[in-house]
Amino acid sequence: MTARSPLSPEALDAALAALPRWTVRDGALYRCFRFADFPSAFAFMTRCAFEAERLDHHPAWTNVYDRVEVLLSTHDCNAITALDLELAAAMDRIA
Repeated sequence: MTARSPLSPEALDAALAALPRWTVRDGALYRCFRFADFPSAFAFMTRCAFEAERLDHHPAWTNVYDRVEVLLSTHDCNAITALDLELAAAMDRIA
């Protein structure tokens, strides 16, 4: 199994236990981050962008003022993979 292989339902359930603020929405990991203001939200996105580039794995995300909504899935296999979990954990650390 590689970082880009789909997770089994059991592996995903176990991973979500370690990422309690993340849920599954439309076949992707989902989390809404809230910040004090727009500059804080944008700074978070900038720091995450460097991590996403390092992993060569880029999120689907939106930003409206103090909120950043993130969907993570691996498009190559149209599923959640270990790569998504790694980026989700990095985003939690950055937040």
